[in-house]
Amino acid sequence: MITITDKAVEKIKTILAAEGKSSWGLRIFNAGRGCCGPSYGLDINEKPLTDEEIIENNGLKVFMDKKIFASLTGMKLDYYDDGEQAGFTLTGGSVSSCCPGGSSCGETC
Repeated sequence: MITITDKAVEKIKTILAAEGKSSWGLRIFNAGRGCCGPSYGLDINEKPLTDEEIIENNGLKVFMDKKIFASLTGMKLDYYDDGEQAGFTLTGGSVSSCCPGGSSCGETC
């Protein structure tokens, strides 16, 4: 199972409330595959798709395709804001980065 930090849950709830979509949920989806492995995306949606698992974390509904549910085990979704940049990070589990040693695929990390 994926861990979603309290900070990430609160930020997502804030975004949903600001958009008048408090009853909606967060979708985590497979966004393809790059040179560093699988990529995941985040989106907000009203309802899960028919092939999605639904988990609830501190009142936040999270939708995930059943095919990626197992691959997210051990991963952590967090939110950061250092005053200059802000965003969500997905770390741990089987996620690895090719960037610390330089990317061989021409992508900038």
